[in-house]
Amino acid sequence: MNSAIGQVMEVCLLAGKIMLQSGAEIYRIEDTMNRIARACAISEPHSYVTPTGIFLTLQGPEQDQKQTRFLRIYNRQIDLNKIVGVNEISRKLSEGELTLQQAHEALLAIERSGFLYPLWLQILAAALTSGFFSLAFGGMAIDFLPSVVAGGLGFLLYIMSNRRIAVKFFSEILAAFTIGFIAYLFYYYGIHYLALDLHIDKIIIGSVMPLVPGVLIMNAIRDLMAGDLVAGLARGTEAFLTAFAIGTGVAVALAVLM
Repeated sequence: MNSAIGQVMEVCLLAGKIMLQSGAEIYRIEDTMNRIARACAISEPHSYVTPTGIFLTLQGPEQDQKQTRFLRIYNRQIDLNKIVGVNEISRKLSEGELTLQQAHEALLAIERSGFLYPLWLQILAAALTSGFFSLAFGGMAIDFLPSVVAGGLGFLLYIMSNRRIAVKFFSEILAAFTIGFIAYLFYYYGIHYLALDLHIDKIIIGSVMPLVPGVLIMNAIRDLMAGDLVAGLARGTEAFLTAFAIGTGVAVALAVLM
């Protein structure tokens, strides 16, 4: 039985790890882990998840059949496709459509998989999103192209620097600085050489939108509403620091150039 509990423990922790690294809400992670354990005849699963770690205790029918594990999480990013995949595996395991071994293999496949969309498509989406956000915030049609260029290059720099810099806030500051720099170049040359009435504020606002931690803010609110106060406050603080980094990068760029 102890070995069986160990196998269930591995599957639960792997599911929780994938969901936490992919940006899932805390209550959803704990519920998924508990459902997997109950589907494997573990009557008393106890899980406690923070944004940087997972605690899990499984209790078998006998007093000595008890295991507790802790898993530290270092890297986190938003990947809703992986969250959906883990939820689907959890549902199939609960309904008996998958065995425990099959569920473990499917979770390993999800963990090894990359993003659903290639890098070039992510950058293109970020660039176009920046352009349309500049229009949504009151910009003119002439502001669309500068926003596309600044937003796309800023997002590309964020992804590339995030792979090399351990602290992501420095990557966000660097990306925001690049956006402010490019926006000012378009504004300066457009005003002085092309007689274009560009709106630098609308260009910058639209370009930084792909960096704004919208999902993180929403998860922080949902965690607080679900009663996960530690996780909610931690994620809210992380979202605040990200917003601060974006503002700092843009402010430094404008302070240096203007």
